[in-house]
Amino acid sequence: MPPQTLALYMQDKHPIRYELEIAREAEARGFDAIWQADTRLARDGIVMMSAFLTATQKLVLGTGVLPIWTRNPAVIAATFSTMYELAPDRVICGLGAWWEPISAQVGVKRERPLQAMREYVEVIRALFTMREVTYHGDFVNVEGIKLDIIHGDDRPRPIPIYIGATGPKMLELTGEIADGCVLNYMVSTAYIREACALLETGAARVGKSLAQIDRPQLIVCSLSEDREAALNEARELVVQYLAQEPHIMKASGVSQELLDAVHQVLGWPATKEQVRKAMALVPDDVVQMITAAGTAEECRAKVREYMEAGCTCPILYPLMPDIRPVIEAFTDSDEWRPV
Repeated sequence: MPPQTLALYMQDKHPIRYELEIAREAEARGFDAIWQADTRLARDGIVMMSAFLTATQKLVLGTGVLPIWTRNPAVIAATFSTMYELAPDRVICGLGAWWEPISAQVGVKRERPLQAMREYVEVIRALFTMREVTYHGDFVNVEGIKLDIIHGDDRPRPIPIYIGATGPKMLELTGEIADGCVLNYMVSTAYIREACALLETGAARVGKSLAQIDRPQLIVCSLSEDREAALNEARELVVQYLAQEPHIMKASGVSQELLDAVHQVLGWPATKEQVRKAMALVPDDVVQMITAAGTAEECRAKVREYMEAGCTCPILYPLMPDIRPVIEAFTDSDEWRPV
């Protein structure tokens, strides 16, 4: 699969038919991939990936990322094998360990996610070889199963497996067992450098180098020539992360004082008035430390910073109602692209 240099992240912020239209436009203007979310109780990522694959000709589609707890590994392998039949060499299997509180709300116990992830990856990868698989682990138990292709290509499926990793241990595991890491959004460049070091540590355990681990990164992009509007759009999301993911924010360099101040204002669930009050506490430099927000020039500059820190492909997550300005800002100029 050729390297990706520019990608979009689709979640659930825009109407489906609009997103399909945008996918075709992005492809025509030189984008390489779309990563589809499947981590919230919103849109099913597999359905959306299939729709994008049929609506485009060249775009690579990846799950960003699919929670392992919601599907049996045999079902995951069959799902991606089917999409590979639909669009050979255009599919990436992105897996994640999910998070609280959403997992508990649907009755999932996230016990020993590192071991669970290892077992899922090993079994899915083995099934992609099209051979019979028997595996008995702590989380995965299969006996004499294989992908049974009655019609079509029954050769091994060269489908890359990526892991959406955030914590230190999962990052090391990803470097060891995966083809790539989907790096998280709402983080600083300092965090990305540390994440790459952890990936390298894991890769070294099995004789690999960091260069052998692809490292696309989700990047929140709030772009407008109305700089204040762009920053405020991103600031609202930043406030949510300060409240819900303080450990990630602290790892990115956000001060404990700011975290404490935001938590004093926000309740759970937060009201719109509380969010507005919390937004007033978050300065522009914090917003721009963990997002690509502001004018087109500022957004491109931030993407360059992330790539210099170790990201191999920016996965731009546009927050605005219209995605086109982001597509245009990053395809009208090659300035941001890596050397």
